[in-house]
Amino acid sequence: SVAGCWPKSSRASAMVDATTKKTLASIPLLKENSGPRDPNWNERLKQELQALIQYVKKNKEDDHDWFRLQSNKEGTRWFGKCWAVVDLLTYEFEIEFDIPVTYPTTAPEIAIPELDGKTAKMYRGGKICLTDHFKPLWARNVPRFGIAHAMALGLAPWLAVEIPDLISKGLIQHKENQINSSAAAATAEAAAAAPAAKE
Repeated sequence: SVAGCWPKSSRASAMVDATTKKTLASIPLLKENSGPRDPNWNERLKQELQALIQYVKKNKEDDHDWFRLQSNKEGTRWFGKCWAVVDLLTYEFEIEFDIPVTYPTTAPEIAIPELDGKTAKMYRGGKICLTDHFKPLWARNVPRFGIAHAMALGLAPWLAVEIPDLISKGLIQHKENQINSSAAAATAEAAAAAPAAKE
């Protein structure tokens, strides 16, 4: 259950509350109440894309560009990248999600597969665990909330709290550090193998 993922007094919950109004003001609300199996899905999809474009544009204007998304032709499967900046280093992750059959009543479950098993704030398959505030907020705003809202009010607060925590625990490393660690390990292995070769 979601309640088991985040404590009531979590930093993410407070962060969502503090930024919700500002974030919502930058994302157009959607009107079409159609899911992927409904005849008007294409109209909903058009509204989703317009909201995403507006949100990305606003992020760029605010120098806070943090994700890229694309979808399959039907608009039912989404994938892309998101990134978080911690201590001036950018950490990039692949993201993916499917649009639920019951969408927009049910929010999409955003997954970061490479982080699967690294945090308790995640379900099987790397699906992020959203705050206690997200699902009621989504439910109150059906059908006005869409993919851009799920990114802004679901994924963004999750990244802001979880990525620094995973870094501090040594569970993820910056890509350059991974490359440097791998190079150091390869050099050490080569040095260890060299005396054996002389014999």
